[in-house]
Amino acid sequence: MNVTKTAILLAAMTALFLGIGYLLGGPSGMVIAFLVALAMNAFSYWNADKMVLRMYNAREVDASSAPGYYRIVERLAANAGLPMPRVYLIENPQPNAFATGRNPENAAVAATTGILNLLSEDELAGVMAHELAHVRNRDTLTMTVTATIAGAISMLANFAMFFGGSRNNNNPFGFIGTLAMVFLAPLAAGLVQMAISRTREYAADRAGAEISGNPMALASALNKISGMAHAIPNPDAERNPATAHMFIINPLSGERMDNLFSTHPNTENRIAALAQLAEEMGLAGTQASASRPAAGPWGTARRGPWG
Repeated sequence: MNVTKTAILLAAMTALFLGIGYLLGGPSGMVIAFLVALAMNAFSYWNADKMVLRMYNAREVDASSAPGYYRIVERLAANAGLPMPRVYLIENPQPNAFATGRNPENAAVAATTGILNLLSEDELAGVMAHELAHVRNRDTLTMTVTATIAGAISMLANFAMFFGGSRNNNNPFGFIGTLAMVFLAPLAAGLVQMAISRTREYAADRAGAEISGNPMALASALNKISGMAHAIPNPDAERNPATAHMFIINPLSGERMDNLFSTHPNTENRIAALAQLAEEMGLAGTQASASRPAAGPWGTARRGPWG
């Protein structure tokens, strides 16, 4: 059901892209937009992961440069039956994380320094298990392609504002139609992103909790990072709002029009679902070990769970 729903939503987003192409150039513009969409999807399939990691200045780490963090991912990947993904670190105080890659064999996970410094080892394991669940469910390709198309829709809508409408004789809707598309197309693209992401976040929460074996550790992590993520700005995310749905918690401040609709489910609802899962697993009352001292993964003198 999730696969069918996602396919329909991606088709709707592609149709939006073609619609803007029609406004810009009539039938020939729609054909060009279709060809561009195909090229974008092909490019995204092979390169979107590299693009997203570059957007956030992510640095690849290994067992020597970030031993605790790396070994957590290594252990969880084995639990999930996945190949070891590439592991990245983002120098950013906002606590957050995401996964990317076209398939499990070419996957990457990334966490910010903010989340490593904030969470206990069990909580971090819960977060990274959530990201590996996205990899195992093959959500990462869908989310990166969605981000690419959504960004292109916003770009084309802005282009249509200046070059579409009454200047285009093939456009049957005129300037008013173009103006409506300028505002409605990015809004509709955001709604599609929201619909795709929300369902997959719940599924990844559940699968991640099963991978880590500790649903309440993930619940505790979500509780910690949800408020701080909104309080601490993420300039790279603000510059690239189409990638917001890739993160475990919405990285946007909510001050821009792009954030009118959140791509993430309500955090309290996610925590409640994880508590129910803990009961089903016979782990009711399990608490995440939030009392451990926080320290970075780079082996400073003040060593914590990552050293």
